[in-house]
Amino acid sequence: MRHPLLSGFSLCLVLAIGGCQASLPPLPAWQSSEGRMHAELGTIVDLASEQVISPETLVERLADAPRVLVGEKHDNPDHHALQLWLLRALQGQRTQGSLLLEMLQPSQQSRVDKLVGQPLPEDLPKALAWQEGWDWQLYGPIVTEALQHRVTLLAANLSPDEMRQAYRQPAPVQGEKSNAPAVKAALLEQVRAGHCGMLPENQLPAMLAVQQQRDRRMAERLQAAPQPALLFAGAYHVRKDLGIPLHLADLGVSGESKVLLLAEVGERVEPGEADYVWYTAAMPEQDYCAQLRR
Repeated sequence: MRHPLLSGFSLCLVLAIGGCQASLPPLPAWQSSEGRMHAELGTIVDLASEQVISPETLVERLADAPRVLVGEKHDNPDHHALQLWLLRALQGQRTQGSLLLEMLQPSQQSRVDKLVGQPLPEDLPKALAWQEGWDWQLYGPIVTEALQHRVTLLAANLSPDEMRQAYRQPAPVQGEKSNAPAVKAALLEQVRAGHCGMLPENQLPAMLAVQQQRDRRMAERLQAAPQPALLFAGAYHVRKDLGIPLHLADLGVSGESKVLLLAEVGERVEPGEADYVWYTAAMPEQDYCAQLRR
């Protein structure tokens, strides 16, 4: 408990041996409706030690990494609120070199660059040619925060044309780790499940090629990005055992990368998948496969 006679300055002197860091922004309130009473709600776990850590400790550890990869569930508003919180928290500890988004395509990069140092337009989604598939209500605050604070904002994904090319002419990425049989088998199963088992088996290799080419592109963009670099992408893309970290290793990228998975309470995250997991409230379950089968 802080002593009432200690001013902020004197407290820094008292704590000088351990450094005086900027205070963290307040954590956002939960928005998703499910899991509000779950014992794991709000818990952050260091997966290597299986120890629960505080948000302050998480930020301190991530702030030292040249690259931080944050995995999300795309439609969970709590994941995006925590991403915004994390961007602000890390920026408060040191200058953020860059923010990379899976949601931005190469063709949008010039639009982003034109806004640097300029007052933001009233219709920012239009100025960025923001893709409707990514809910602006969820991603808009993150994009706005980066632009307003002059954080270098970078497109991380393939273009639609590149994805179509990867599908029509599947080509394996180069590298031992990303081509390991166990990795490709797990990704194939994820592709199969992601399409509700409705994708013809002969199309699975092409879809796997697209997935891995996307991961390779995001790894390449991270490799070239100003450090410290922060990437927001889908959870499977950032997993240490399946995604971008394997491609970073195959590219020979030096320096440590840290992976944080944002997961809904009740989900199981294994130690090999990430460095840290932060459990959030959950969205109501939807049977997307039932909708596709109609």
